[in-house]
Amino acid sequence: MTESDFGNIAIRPAVEEDFDFVVELMDSALSPYYGGDHRAHAERIFKTHISGGVDQLGFFSREQKMFVATVNNQPAGMIHVVGKRQCTYKISPLIVAETYRNTRGLGTLLLDHAEKYARDAKARQIYCTVAENNSSALGFFRAKGYIPAGKSASHYKTNITEVMLYKHFVDSDFESRFDRVNISVVPLGPSHEKQVRDLLLENLPPFFDGIDDDWVNSLFGGYERRDSQDINLKYKLIYVAVNRDNTVLGVAGATPKKGEPIKVMPFLATTLPAFVALLSDIPFLLKDFGRKLYIHIAPTSSETLALQQRGWNLDAVLPEAYHLGIVTEQWSSDLDNPNFMRQMRIKKTFLDLIRKGEKTLEVRVGYNNIRSITDGELIRLTTFHENQVIKVNQVRKYDSFAAMMEEEDFDRIAPGRSEEDVFSLLKDIYPPEKESLGVIVLDISPQRI
Repeated sequence: MTESDFGNIAIRPAVEEDFDFVVELMDSALSPYYGGDHRAHAERIFKTHISGGVDQLGFFSREQKMFVATVNNQPAGMIHVVGKRQCTYKISPLIVAETYRNTRGLGTLLLDHAEKYARDAKARQIYCTVAENNSSALGFFRAKGYIPAGKSASHYKTNITEVMLYKHFVDSDFESRFDRVNISVVPLGPSHEKQVRDLLLENLPPFFDGIDDDWVNSLFGGYERRDSQDINLKYKLIYVAVNRDNTVLGVAGATPKKGEPIKVMPFLATTLPAFVALLSDIPFLLKDFGRKLYIHIAPTSSETLALQQRGWNLDAVLPEAYHLGIVTEQWSSDLDNPNFMRQMRIKKTFLDLIRKGEKTLEVRVGYNNIRSITDGELIRLTTFHENQVIKVNQVRKYDSFAAMMEEEDFDRIAPGRSEEDVFSLLKDIYPPEKESLGVIVLDISPQRI
C-alpha cells in the first residue's frame, strides 16, 4: 500500500463487489474509441476472472486476470490482462476512473503490477492497443517504454486509428551478454577494407543478388569520391562497427540522393550489438548530408525490435525486390524531426547509476563526433532496451586517462569502484591508439523529458 494526496492506495485482484464499478468504467471510458457492447465485454472478462481466470472461450487466450486499484478502500481504477499461448500478455484495458486521474501514479501502479504479474509468469512480452486520438493514454504508454509497432485505420471503430504497442521483457543475462563487447563506429579506413569485402561477399548474397567483387569495388570507388560531395557522382560515406581489436563486425554505406534523402545500403552486421551500434550512431553521423535516412534490409526479429525501439519507421515491404524468395523491407528515420538528438550507447549498469544521480561523469575518447559535443547539449543515452536523456553541463578535455584521473573524481565515473579499478576499466575499453585521440569528460545530469 502507498500514500498519495488522495489517501491510501492499494492494488488487489478484482472481487465480486467490483462488478458494477468495472462494467460502468469500461463502458464510459471505451465507448468514445471502440465500437461494440462494452458492458457485455466487461461482464465476460470479469466472470472469467472471478471463476478462476481460465479462458474457456479464447482461441489463443489461456488466462484472464483483473486487478483493481483502490483509494481508501474505494475502487479507483482497473487493469485486465490476457495471458496468451505464445507466452505474451495483452493489456485489455487499463482505465483509471475520472475522479482519480490526477492521483499521482495510480495508472503507473496498475501497469507496474500487471507487468510484474506477466514477468512472474515468464512472459517474454506485454502489449496493448490504444486509439491514436486518445493522446493521454498513448503518451502514458510511450513514457513507460512501450514501442509503437504499427497502426490500423478504422480498426475497432470507424474513423478511429488504433496504435499497437509492446514492451519486450529482457533478463539480466541478455543485458550482460549484450554489453560484454565494446564496439566503436568509425569511418572506413584502409585496414578495414579487406574485412569489409569479405563480410559483404559472405553475408549479403543470400538476401541480395548481384553482390560480387565488382559491386564491392563500386562501393569503395564511391567512398573515394566522398570529398566531392557531388550527388551526381554518387559519392558514398562508409562507416564500420569494430571491436577493441579493430575487427569489423558491421558496415553501413550511405549514398546521399537528390532531394536530400540518404540511402544506407549496405547495412549489415554479424552481431546484434554491432547492428545496434550502427543503428544508434549513423543518424547523427549523417545528419549534415540529408534530411532522412532509409535502408533496405531483411531484418531478423531482434533487428526489427532494435529498429522500432529507436524510432525507425517501416515504409514498405518489397517481395523479391533484390532476391528470389526474399522479402526486403524499407525502414526510414527522419533527421529533421524537431525531437532529433544525438544518441550515445551505454552499458545498462551505468545507465542505472546515471538515473539515480550517482554517476555524473561520462568518459569517452576524442572521435570527431564526440569532440563536437557542446555544453548544454541534450543527448539520449541508450542500452538495447532502455534510454535516458541527459544534459551535458560541461565538456572537459584531457590528453590521457592518467591526466584526467588527476583532476576528476573517479567515484563520479564508476561509483563504488576504486581509483585503480576505474583506470583499468577505461584502459580495457579503449586501447592506446584510441586513448591517443584525447579524452573527453562529460559532466552530466539526467533529464525528465
